[in-house]
Amino acid sequence: MSEREEEPRVVIRDKRRIDPTSGTVRVPAGEQPAGARPGADPAGEQMSEYEAGDGAQPTVVDDDGAGGDLARQLVERTEDLQRVTAEYANYRRRVDRDRQLVVDQAAERFATQLFPIVDDIERARDHGDLNGAFKVVADRVLGLLDGLGVEAFGVAGDPFDPALHEAVIHDTSADVDVPTATTVLRQGFRRGDRVLRTAMVAVTDPETVLAAPAEDAAPAQPGEGPAAD
Repeated sequence: MSEREEEPRVVIRDKRRIDPTSGTVRVPAGEQPAGARPGADPAGEQMSEYEAGDGAQPTVVDDDGAGGDLARQLVERTEDLQRVTAEYANYRRRVDRDRQLVVDQAAERFATQLFPIVDDIERARDHGDLNGAFKVVADRVLGLLDGLGVEAFGVAGDPFDPALHEAVIHDTSADVDVPTATTVLRQGFRRGDRVLRTAMVAVTDPETVLAAPAEDAAPAQPGEGPAAD
């Protein structure tokens, strides 16, 4: 060729919707992005779009609706979790309370079966027969009651309490000011605040002193006076 042919001019147009420098969405002057609300600020509108390679229209996804739905679901799941947690805590408390009730009832039934044996031990102690091997067995039985938290009560001289004592004998005495359990015929037992067996006692009541009524003087008859000498 005699002369160099002029090469065709290549023109590159930047049609990218996202500015590679600032990262903002490019909006032509006087236009609003597709899907924007009328009167909304293009720079403040939050959206996601996908531009197809074949020139199809971009698909616009409004982030505000999706975010609100996710927030609502999060609140609902949080409320469900709190409700389930509270129900489980209440269930655990009921199970623990019922389990403790069963344990207490079993301990009280077992202790009640030992009370007649303890009565025999106390009678043997009063007669001086609690010695030798019998004393070893008696100490073990009493140790079982201690392990169950059962304690005996009822001592001569205690004030009479109908909730703790069963009165089988009554007498009076000037030596007491209030009804008093002067003799303990059978010990009582309790476990904590619960009375398992009342104590059988003889009660002495204070004597009531009744004041003798004052003799009323006979009224003098009219006209009567001291006899004249």
